[in-house]
Amino acid sequence: MPGNPTLEKELPRGEATGAPTPDAAVVRDTPVRAADLATIEAGLDHLQSEATRRRRDWTRILLPLAAVAALIIAWQLYVALGFRRRDLVPGPLDVAASFGGLWAEGRAQEAVLTSLGRGLIGFAVSVVVATPLGLLLGQAKPLRRAFGPLISGLQVLPSVAWVPAAIIWFGLTDATVYFVVLMGAIPSIVNGLVAGIDQVPPQYRSVAKVLGASKGELALRVILPAALPGYLAGLKQGWAFSWRSLMAAEIIAVGGTLGFGLGSLLDQGRTLSDMGVVMSAILVILAVGIAIELAVFSPLERRLLAGRGLLAGGTR
Repeated sequence: MPGNPTLEKELPRGEATGAPTPDAAVVRDTPVRAADLATIEAGLDHLQSEATRRRRDWTRILLPLAAVAALIIAWQLYVALGFRRRDLVPGPLDVAASFGGLWAEGRAQEAVLTSLGRGLIGFAVSVVVATPLGLLLGQAKPLRRAFGPLISGLQVLPSVAWVPAAIIWFGLTDATVYFVVLMGAIPSIVNGLVAGIDQVPPQYRSVAKVLGASKGELALRVILPAALPGYLAGLKQGWAFSWRSLMAAEIIAVGGTLGFGLGSLLDQGRTLSDMGVVMSAILVILAVGIAIELAVFSPLERRLLAGRGLLAGGTR
């Protein structure tokens, strides 16, 4: 009450009159303004990231198409200038005509499905075998010292070197092809996972042990997720090695119960001296490899980097 000096002395200024003090207004308004600013900032970041992502998506599509178009034009110009005979260096239209004939006969579809099925099955088995092996070598130092150099040596060994031995062991069967694929992919996946494990901070292991994690939980729930960048790099390299190993096996191992794959088509074109068929097979092998990279590994890599906050402002 304004007429009571005692109450005026007991109550702070502003409380006696019922009006909020400046400090109280600041305290009440500050959280609201901070929340509003955070919301606006998050919205702007989202819009900027969306715009950047759309812009990068267009460049990822247009730039490769422009590069392919430039190579085709240069190829056609080289053929038109007549430096080599057309039967030795066919032009893009000649190769397209050869591929059209293979497609009409059904041989192109058969070759692609056979090779792609073998490659995916062989790669899947390689992942199943290499992942526990990589986790074991990455955490057991004595085993790594013993078998690490051998794994690295197998990685650099050309996969084609396994084809003669595989033919002797398994004959002209699909087992020969799968063995060569496994020997090409497993070392790369193992080394990639081991490299990823080496980059895991030691604090992760310490915290997991303090929390009572078992060795299996430590490997599957701590080490493997933390080592995903290196593991994914190993998977990419493992797929590349398995695809190349598959082509080498299919080119050399022909006949028996083996199906007709892209390597067989390539070897058939060589036998018939048909460069149109040879170039068609080469381009299809290249296209399948690029398609797997763009459809599988690139999205996985972008998602992994984005989840770890490493993609913003990048060029991927």
